[in-house]
Amino acid sequence: MNLGYNIILNIYSILIIVIIHLNARKLFKKDSLSDKLFLAILYLNVLMLGVEILSRFDGDVSVIHIVFNRVGNFLVFLTNPILPSLWLLYVHYQVLRDEKKTRKLFKKLCAMYAVYAVSLAPSRIFGWYYYIDQDNVYHRGPYFFVPVVFTVSLLLAAFAITLANRANLEKSRFLSLIFVAVPPVIGIMLQLRFYGISFVLNSVVISLLIVFLNIQKHSMYTDHLTGVSNRKMLDEYLEERVCSCAGERGFSAILIDINNFKYINDTYGHDTGDNALVTVAKLLRSCLRDGDFVARFGGDEFCIIVDVSDESDLETLVCRIRNCFDRYNKSGANLYELRFSVGYAVYDQRSHKSAEEFLKQIDTLMYKDKQSFRNKAQINLGS
Repeated sequence: MNLGYNIILNIYSILIIVIIHLNARKLFKKDSLSDKLFLAILYLNVLMLGVEILSRFDGDVSVIHIVFNRVGNFLVFLTNPILPSLWLLYVHYQVLRDEKKTRKLFKKLCAMYAVYAVSLAPSRIFGWYYYIDQDNVYHRGPYFFVPVVFTVSLLLAAFAITLANRANLEKSRFLSLIFVAVPPVIGIMLQLRFYGISFVLNSVVISLLIVFLNIQKHSMYTDHLTGVSNRKMLDEYLEERVCSCAGERGFSAILIDINNFKYINDTYGHDTGDNALVTVAKLLRSCLRDGDFVARFGGDEFCIIVDVSDESDLETLVCRIRNCFDRYNKSGANLYELRFSVGYAVYDQRSHKSAEEFLKQIDTLMYKDKQSFRNKAQINLGS
């Protein structure tokens, strides 16, 4: 049924995936589990769109139509749960960022899929999920809902994981992961309602496009070396915070500059210097809350924006960051020590300072702390 319509629609969807893939390869990293899973979803979707075309060769009793129809429908049912399973793994890793836990989930999903795959053999014999009559026409079986429920359950599991970990996700990423499940669910409902017309896989392509656009956006606003936000994102985020600042929603900013970073670069090489910056970013993240904002301001400088409106609380946070760096230095993890100069302040909305003026304020405070560090170093050398 509607073979020509489905072929055109599926080819159009495949072309969209090809465009996504060509752009994705420029952004993705070979060793990234998240990127590997997304690419696997792309490849599988192309395969399933092709298989889905074969399953539409019904209503004609020619040998080619019979073979294509039977093989196509079997492969459709065989591969249906794989796509939502990959999506669940992708969401799981995006949210938890724990490769070991994601691999454990992968093993559990493999076991569940094995049970489902085994059930296909008797289903073909007794027509549980579907059957093809003597006129080469596909019909839904009495237990057609089983694979549907399995597929929807996997999508709902991904949805639940995202919702449960909302506080740990950036707003844009949270919204994209949440909305991704909507087109496929609508597609399933439409396909159940309008028999013979393909909707599900084509709706998945819409979801993949949404995810990739978010990946592109994240890449534009992320520092490629440290993984924290870049200067462009900092400027936009700080501007937004200044514009929306109210008495009950005060915030603070901390500007950090790594001391003697040039010495680390010159003595141990630029690779070691890069590793030092990555370590700094990790240390900052480790002593902040999930919702706190961290960006690489430029070079060896980092900027932190937190929901703190009390100066004593801000000083406590700065002290916690210093203690975090001290513990790292005492661990002897590297030949060099990581120490920093810092400038910090609570944004005073009564001052009506712009984002740029506020940045200059904490930059001046940081520079004063830097000068104090240099003066102490000179005194120590003189003694």
